[in-house]
Amino acid sequence: MITITFLGAARTVTGSKYLVESNGTRVLVDAGLFQGLKELRERNWQDPPVPAGSIQTVVLTHAHLDHCGYLPRLVAQGFRGRVFCTLGTQDLCRIVLPDSAKLQEEDAAYANRQGFSKHKPALPLYTAIDAQRALTLLQPCGYDRKMPVAPGVEVDFINAGHLLGSSYVRMKVDGRTILFGGDLGRYGRPVLPDPTPVATTDYLLVESTYGDRVHEKDDDGERLCEIVKRTAERGGKLIIPAFAIGRVEELCYWLRRLEKEQRIPVLPVFVDSPMAAAALARYTERVKELDPEMQPENQDDLAPHDAAAPHPPDVRRQQAMQEREVCIFCTERFRVIASPEESKQLTASKTPSIVISSSGMAEGGRVLHHLKAALPDARNTVLFVGYQGAGTRGRRLVDGEKSVKIHGGWVPVAAEIQSLDSMSAHADSNEILRWLHGFTSPPKQTFIVHGEPAAQDALGRRIDAELGWSHKAPEHRETVTL
Repeated sequence: MITITFLGAARTVTGSKYLVESNGTRVLVDAGLFQGLKELRERNWQDPPVPAGSIQTVVLTHAHLDHCGYLPRLVAQGFRGRVFCTLGTQDLCRIVLPDSAKLQEEDAAYANRQGFSKHKPALPLYTAIDAQRALTLLQPCGYDRKMPVAPGVEVDFINAGHLLGSSYVRMKVDGRTILFGGDLGRYGRPVLPDPTPVATTDYLLVESTYGDRVHEKDDDGERLCEIVKRTAERGGKLIIPAFAIGRVEELCYWLRRLEKEQRIPVLPVFVDSPMAAAALARYTERVKELDPEMQPENQDDLAPHDAAAPHPPDVRRQQAMQEREVCIFCTERFRVIASPEESKQLTASKTPSIVISSSGMAEGGRVLHHLKAALPDARNTVLFVGYQGAGTRGRRLVDGEKSVKIHGGWVPVAAEIQSLDSMSAHADSNEILRWLHGFTSPPKQTFIVHGEPAAQDALGRRIDAELGWSHKAPEHRETVTL
């Protein structure tokens, strides 16, 4: 008997965790954080239904926090097994997990200083030590290689085209095959390859983030071009909250391309996110895993471009090293922000520029300081380029709220607010169905996960109409027997 317990991404987008049990073996596929609404974030503090130490193995589909960010918490609770993932996922986990732990510790310390936590003292969900211990458990594997991960359980990773190292996990257990879809990438997009087709599986978990929507058609960067030009003409700053892992790369690709084609003015482009800068470097190191058009044309693409304003030699050297690492994404006046002091100077600056900073849903990080300074000024634009979860500050801004709370105070919204869905890394409903049509026979059961209820239900109706497959959208903590 095989059971799957849906511990996350069930009737919601975040917190992906699927506990597979068979013949006394327990394997957890993904260990993601819940994000967004407070009632969802509170689930991060709940203990799993089985002791963490009884889970033999974790398998990760990719390195976004809603798929890997719970791992240090699991380690703190007693998990000691190996964590299987691709090489790209290992690289990115080494960036995102320590950063997440740092934010957890900083948030707890801030709550204690301000005295607004109902817990005395406020504690982090996990610590930097927990994150480092989690990283020691990572066991990287190549794509398309069968790997025994636990007694009677074998997996292989299939490129999903969603993020560097992203994958579907194909699991063989007790004579049956389960395909954990992770997050499904896009077709015909820059930077990453298309999702890999899969012919058969007995059971399928498919994401539904955009199960009720179709992305804007690819306009060859025209809307982004218009937003940049319009903001520059007003003498304003363009602030782009962006997911540090995955989205910044495509943004830089388009800005570089539009500049080269002379469709936008050459403006300073600042990446104010240490995590994003590190991720850009990892993408560059693994350029052979990217779309063919990302291969550098010549050695000039392997050097920094901008002769920047003078800085102290040690800071400038650090910046030059970072820029050299990410130069396949560099625009003409590209700059990595190297320190909190520089970030503060950039926040205070009124010079027209493009500032890319995280987090992508404007829930934390350096971008909050940029938003706090930019939102009251009508010359500025804030552009969202990814999914904005229910309850997040990004969703409230996109929905048109006239003031938002940042760092305990209300900030009026006078800046232009724009969103650009065409840059999403998640497949839309048409692309999900395109991938599903690639199966040569229907799965025995398809589980619709990783979506809000309206999106899941809409995708279910399309599966009924176009494929006639048996499917269901499991509830949180529901257990199904295969």
